Amino acid sequence: MKNFKTLFALAAILLFSFSNAQKVGVIDTQYILDKMPEYKEAEARLNSQIDTWEKDLQRLQSEYEQKRSAFENERVLLIGDQLKLREKEVLDLEKNIKTTSSLRFGKTGEINQLRANLVEPFEDQIWTAVKTMSEKNGLGIVLDKTDNNIIFLQKRNDYTDKVLDILLKGTGDKKEKKTNKK
Repeated sequence: MKNFKTLFALAAILLFSFSNAQKVGVIDTQYILDKMPEYKEAEARLNSQIDTWEKDLQRLQSEYEQKRSAFENERVLLIGDQLKLREKEVLDLEKNIKTTSSLRFGKTGEINQLRANLVEPFEDQIWTAVKTMSEKNGLGIVLDKTDNNIIFLQKRNDYTDKVLDILLKGTGDKKEKKTNKK
C-alpha cells in the first residue's frame, strides 16, 4: 500500500509538471533589426555622429600633443608667469580632452543616450511583435539567440521570421496608407 501511495504521488507530480510545461521559442533580434530599413538608417546616423565625435577628439588630441611638445621644448626658456601660463594651457587642454571623452563616450555619455533614443523605438516594436507572436503560438518563454547563449535549436522553435512578418506587415500597412492618400 505504501508503494502504491508513492507511485501515485510520483505519477501525480509528473502529470502536473507536464501540464504546466512551458513552450519555448527563440528569435534572433539582430537578424530582425538587419531586415528593418529604418533601423539601418538610424544606425547610419549614429555611426556618422560617432565618426564626427571621434574626429573632434583626435583633433583635440593632436592639438594637445603639439602644445605639450612645444611646452617641453621651450620649458627651459620660460620663466615665472610665462611658464605657469603655458603649463596651465597644456593641463587645461588635457582636462578638456578627458571631459569631452567622458561626456561623449562614457557610461552615461551622449553616445549611450543617442543610441538609446535611436534603438529604443525598434526594441519596443520588436517587443510588441514578440508578445503578439508568443500569444498566437502559446509560448511561455522566448529566448534571443543573438546573445549566443543557445547551444542547440530546432528550426521549428525559431520564431524570428514570424516576428519579422508581424513587424513588416505593420510597415507595409503604413506604406499602403501613405500611397492611398496620394
